[in-house]
Amino acid sequence: MLPTDFIENLHELLLPSEVQQLCQALESTPVTSIRLNDKIDYLTFDADTDEVPWHEDGYYLSQRPQFTLDPLFHAGCYYVQEASSMFVERVLQQYVLRESVILDLCAAPGGKSTLISQYLGSEGLLVSNEVVRQRVFILSENIQKWGNGNTVVTHNQAADFGQRLPGVFDCMLVDAPCSGEGMFRKDEGAVTEWSKENVEACVVRQRKILQDAWDALRPGGVLIYSTCTFNPWENEDNVSWITETLGADVLDVAIDPSWGITVGNPGYHFYPHKTRGEGFYLCALRKHTVGFAPVRPLSQRLPKYKPSPAQPVEGRDIMRTWLQHPDQWVMRQQDRFVVAYPAKYKEFIELLNKQFICISTGFGLGEIRGKSFVPQHALAMAKELRKEAFTQVELTLEQALSYLRTEALQLTDAPVDVLLVTYQHIPLGFVKSVGNRCNNLYPKEWRIRKL
Repeated sequence: MLPTDFIENLHELLLPSEVQQLCQALESTPVTSIRLNDKIDYLTFDADTDEVPWHEDGYYLSQRPQFTLDPLFHAGCYYVQEASSMFVERVLQQYVLRESVILDLCAAPGGKSTLISQYLGSEGLLVSNEVVRQRVFILSENIQKWGNGNTVVTHNQAADFGQRLPGVFDCMLVDAPCSGEGMFRKDEGAVTEWSKENVEACVVRQRKILQDAWDALRPGGVLIYSTCTFNPWENEDNVSWITETLGADVLDVAIDPSWGITVGNPGYHFYPHKTRGEGFYLCALRKHTVGFAPVRPLSQRLPKYKPSPAQPVEGRDIMRTWLQHPDQWVMRQQDRFVVAYPAKYKEFIELLNKQFICISTGFGLGEIRGKSFVPQHALAMAKELRKEAFTQVELTLEQALSYLRTEALQLTDAPVDVLLVTYQHIPLGFVKSVGNRCNNLYPKEWRIRKL
């Protein structure tokens, strides 16, 4: 049952007839939607799948399958994401260049970060941050599975960015922790935890996050503010506070009336009785500039720091053969592990690794084991992987699920070597063939449990 105070608040937003419709929608079955990775160019779901109108890679599913039993899900071929939140891409397309440096401040579990990462491609860089330690590792996992290599996952406070990286980011997404009214039909806990007091506490927390991080956004940069709640205090009132206190102008986002999106004052509301998706609010703003201020190159925006001297990387020549475009990537060795990250952002990424808590940088490339060099699982997920560098073995569905449970595989006539295993010709990971069996190299912390 929906909280009485919550229903009363809705009357300040909607007509009485709409309040009833929204409440009915919040007690109905949630909508399931996915967003495709460009790793894959086909859908494996039923033919009745509808497109999400505001995102070209988004699709609604007629029913929710058991994603755990789909190897392509674990291979990062798609992300199970609320259709409403895919609207972030409309702002990016309209106002943010692909060669931008973007901060996703409250990023876990990673739906919007993987969307931004795909939008930027090889041209831009994403810093994907999560302050809650228990959530930052699932964020890193999802980023690695997506496979773009253009992302640094951090675990820092909002104030760390505002204080240490003033004026650096071209765009900042703050999907603020909120009272979660838009998730009521998906999460019973959100219903039981809701209260007026919690809403008030959320407003205080949201404004502190925004104020702490504000200086990290360059003058003229774009802020995307979003919540998964309905009330004006966490939405429109916060936007008014941003414009008046922090200094920004609201931006209009182009929409189609047929999408059923409600234009707020300001911003955009997604109500489940009008749009296919969960409750969502978004507003885009541009930070004020003083007079005419041309955008400075990133190198001129970075604070001064003393870079660490370059260190030799063991097995560098071998690992270069694993990449499609090795000259576009910098290799960095830490202990016995080697990571790869974009060469065009080398200075900034090294600064991040020096001054911030970085959980993952680019993608894991290889592990040094004595005189051998073993590819890391993240390389199998990376779009930069040169598959031809490894012997490939196509798995059946049964074999693929066994592999994802980290079980040993029996592969007939497999050469003694590190092998790339695939499903529907999509990389799943690596195994080490030792003759009569194959040792499973899939990360144990990612394994699926026996069902």
